[in-house]
Amino acid sequence: MKRLATWTFYAVGAIAIAYLALYAYAVFTGRDLQPGDPIHIFRKPDAPSYS
Repeated sequence: MKRLATWTFYAVGAIAIAYLALYAYAVFTGRDLQPGDPIHIFRKPDAPSYS
């Protein structure tokens, strides 16, 4: 049981480190958002505009 708790602790720590690394990557490579800028997520450039 103690061994399972140790491996669980290591797994949670590894997931936390991976999350922090992904967050740091997103912060340093992402573009700055300005107030009022539209957020484009997976939008094709040739998609029709419905507005």
